[in-house]
Amino acid sequence: MIRIGVDVGGTFTDLILVDQLNNEIHVHKVPSTLDDQSKGVIRGIKELCEKAGVPVSEVDYVLHGTTVATNITIERNGAVVGMLTTKNYRDILHIARHKKAQNFSIQQDLPWQANPLVLRRNRLPITEKLAAPDGKVKVPLNEEEVRQAVSQLKEANVDVVVVSFLFSFLNDAHENRAKEIVKEMWPEVLCFTSSEIAPQMREYERFSTAAMNAYVAPRVNNYIDHLVNALDDAGVKGELHIMQSSGGMATSEMAVDKPVTLLKSGPSGAVLATAWFGELEGIENIISVDIGGTSADISVIPNNTPKIINPRDCEVNGYPVLVPMIDVETIGAGGGSIAHIDAGGAFRVGPKSAGSTPGPACYGQGGENPCVTDANVVLGRLDPEQFLGGDLKLHSELSYKAVEEKIASQLNMSVEEAALGILKIINNNMALCIRAKSVSKGIDPREYALFGAGGAGPLHIVDLAETIGTNLVIVPNYPGITAATGLLVGDIKYDYIKSLITRFDRADDEMIDSINAALEELTNTAKAQLIQDGVDPENIEIERIAECRYAGQGFELRAAIPDGPVTQESMKEIVQNFHAAHEEEYDHHFPNNIVELITLRIVATGKTPSLRLPKIASGERLNPNEALMYVRDSIFEVDGEIRKVSTPRYDRSKLLANDVVEGPAIIVQRDSTTTVPPKWQAAVSENGTLFVAHKVIEGGPAKLVEKLFAKVGV
Repeated sequence: MIRIGVDVGGTFTDLILVDQLNNEIHVHKVPSTLDDQSKGVIRGIKELCEKAGVPVSEVDYVLHGTTVATNITIERNGAVVGMLTTKNYRDILHIARHKKAQNFSIQQDLPWQANPLVLRRNRLPITEKLAAPDGKVKVPLNEEEVRQAVSQLKEANVDVVVVSFLFSFLNDAHENRAKEIVKEMWPEVLCFTSSEIAPQMREYERFSTAAMNAYVAPRVNNYIDHLVNALDDAGVKGELHIMQSSGGMATSEMAVDKPVTLLKSGPSGAVLATAWFGELEGIENIISVDIGGTSADISVIPNNTPKIINPRDCEVNGYPVLVPMIDVETIGAGGGSIAHIDAGGAFRVGPKSAGSTPGPACYGQGGENPCVTDANVVLGRLDPEQFLGGDLKLHSELSYKAVEEKIASQLNMSVEEAALGILKIINNNMALCIRAKSVSKGIDPREYALFGAGGAGPLHIVDLAETIGTNLVIVPNYPGITAATGLLVGDIKYDYIKSLITRFDRADDEMIDSINAALEELTNTAKAQLIQDGVDPENIEIERIAECRYAGQGFELRAAIPDGPVTQESMKEIVQNFHAAHEEEYDHHFPNNIVELITLRIVATGKTPSLRLPKIASGERLNPNEALMYVRDSIFEVDGEIRKVSTPRYDRSKLLANDVVEGPAIIVQRDSTTTVPPKWQAAVSENGTLFVAHKVIEGGPAKLVEKLFAKVGV
């Protein structure tokens, strides 16, 4: 079986091909084509297959991580959406929760008001009403009003229609009927209902999720359809699967049906890869730092398990979305982040990026602003002739000129000081994000290893480790392709939910029967979808979850449902699981408080073949001459002084298991460069993973590696 993982970033499109029959791995990078991402994807697949000696027709799967949906929300250029909603509730999307991000600011923009997903004139009220808590019809649907509203939206030339009625998560009959009328009168328009996108309580969050799905749908669907056709034209016969925000893969058909699930498709791959490498190497607690050309994606991963964001915190650019999302934070910190002096005279880096066009000054494509990549070139940490294996020549004189003119001359410092300043600022920006994701949640980042992913990750990861105080850094085999690698370890995964609100202390046999019936219905639906996707029934795993809260609480936490039919005894176990989840999340729980069930959730996983890395031969060499390329000066800050240090370059492909490289050193490979500063040292595992730690261990290479692993409890 041959599988290709393709991740599109803001600067480069990363690809990895795995030939499982021959246990071969090939990687490739091409510039991203932001006007049409599919152009870069197709070019990359063709070039990678040619490089691997594999006909494109023999590719079985193309696994894709995309930022199309994310970019729509950032650029705010989505579809014109029309909404049919319950009479007297058309302003829910405007009113929201009466909560501001900055409680005491009178000048902040509220995105749901400043840039609403659905303009008020396109939110049309319909007479209908359901009763809570059973969903019975209180006021019948006025079908004539629906028809008038559809005519009005058609005249307004909206791109897509969404139907969002009150309490539809309890009874979707009115929404379904309204959708039928929309399709009767306007067959060609896209139409979604809130009950098929997010059948959960909380009308604002449900309406917002449905509106976001409609907002991104036309462009996402056009992109996927175009990519499917382009793959077909290129002779690729394999199936296309898309990474979802939850870290699970979806078929292209399922992604088109629910594009809101792709909002964090891009960053999820690197998180999955980090967890997979952690499990492979026996490192339980890791912080993933995926630094690309445009941004850095940061995720804290305890126990090799990517965290799913609590529903109360699920949002994209200020808009709440009730879909499962891996907890990953994206900040404007990448190789292309532009260094500048702001209007107040402060030295800043990012969030604006030069991207791939024109790119940093050293690209020689007309970029005049100094970027993080330029700073690394000035400091001799990136060798111009080695970038992307020599495919893209860097111009060090342009980097020097940009840093000198735009930063150093304005701040009366040397070019080297300015370049180091650029790296310090960008590293501190990332350190602040790491602390926000860890310290603020009771996690000590010093007890975690840092995982350097992305093309720029290994360049910065050790300096970042020093900044936050951790002593171990992990650099995977193909760091520049990490997000694409994560696509190869992700399984097909879907979530199915049903709201069923009850107190556990009042759950009688009739309610338990309802819970079992709902779980059976959701499970059967999930299994049928996975089988339709081509998953063998033996490879299907079902996780059953009860989303619960204490009576009076605002939001839920996930509690596992024991195997087998739900009984009075297993209901008690669910309650105990909820108490444990509350303790883990908030460091306390209330054993005597009443617990409520809010939502039943089925997470259906179709297991797919995982990645296997070939073992490498053992070398047990210290600073191996066989891997030495040449020696060149690089600039480091040592004991508070800026020094030009003679620094050997090593070819990573020639390093063997148990080899040790003492800093200062630069380890070069096609897709990335790893910096090993003075007082640090790197060791190679049998899987080819690079470990970098403080230079505090003495003894021969083999003993050094053994102690290095022991240092992190392996």
